[in-house]
Amino acid sequence: MTNLATKTLIDCHVHLAALPDGDNGCYISPKTLKSPLFRFLLWKHGLSPDQPREANHKYLADLLTELKASRHVEKAVLLGMDGVYDHNGRYNQAHTDFLIGNDYVLKTAQAHPTEFLAGVSINPQRRDAIDEVHRCADAGAILVKVLPNAQQFDPANQKYIPFYRALAERKLPFLSHVGYEFSLIGKDQSVGEPDRLRLALDEGATVIAAHACSYGLILYEKFLPTLRDLVTRYPHFYADISALTLPNRMRMLLHLRQYPELHERLLFGTDYPLSVFHMAAWGRVALGTLRKMIGTKNRFDRQVEVCNGLQLGFRSLGDLLPHSAGMAGR
Repeated sequence: MTNLATKTLIDCHVHLAALPDGDNGCYISPKTLKSPLFRFLLWKHGLSPDQPREANHKYLADLLTELKASRHVEKAVLLGMDGVYDHNGRYNQAHTDFLIGNDYVLKTAQAHPTEFLAGVSINPQRRDAIDEVHRCADAGAILVKVLPNAQQFDPANQKYIPFYRALAERKLPFLSHVGYEFSLIGKDQSVGEPDRLRLALDEGATVIAAHACSYGLILYEKFLPTLRDLVTRYPHFYADISALTLPNRMRMLLHLRQYPELHERLLFGTDYPLSVFHMAAWGRVALGTLRKMIGTKNRFDRQVEVCNGLQLGFRSLGDLLPHSAGMAGR
């Protein structure tokens, strides 16, 4: 497990949000821009959609400030967001809600090598998916993130086998959203089931299931048996703990406390810019420990404090990366 006394953690799940400014290769659909959740995030972070360059600069500056102030987290993996592609592998903007281009991710990470690592997004449905894997790997990407529900592809589709083999060849972990998707408009929620990730694992790719395979609908955690089975069957399967303090995923956080044998496969993540809550610890930790959590305003550190207080063990993504990638910028 990670030594929490020093600033050594890598947050493997931090979103590089950006408004399209004409040059950054990003896109937001008018429908998404008007959605209550997106408007709330803009308001909360003081970002103006009418001034995209200033808003993007402020988002990045605020992230850097909070990350540098963290007592535990040294680096963050900035995640991109690929679009939707049709059956011919062509980009379909009409069905894309949100896109954060890989060049923007790579450029931002390269500009801040001490704090950031590049987590590009490649929809395996795109016709140049394999070429994009190699291009991004050559440019310094350290993982590939996908959100099948919103990107409208099924990770279990056999035609993606060459894509998964390319990820395995380049040693790029495949970080996939799991569970119900609220933030973006999920067209087929079933493609977020963790069983769909077995094909990538069978082809040798290292897979990271986001949100510890939590379902995301509060009432029950139907994917817990699947999580346990994947850990047992695949030594290259991991899950991140991002967003587990949110009310709709908190039940999985509490379940995982009962399975310490799973903790060595859990990787630290927050799902920044989303909030980190401490309600999971109410009545379950000493009052002094709870006060410390409440008093910790830094989101990276609060995630550490809550999970540490609840005795949920986790590792850092740096344990999985080649030494040169995890140490970049030091």
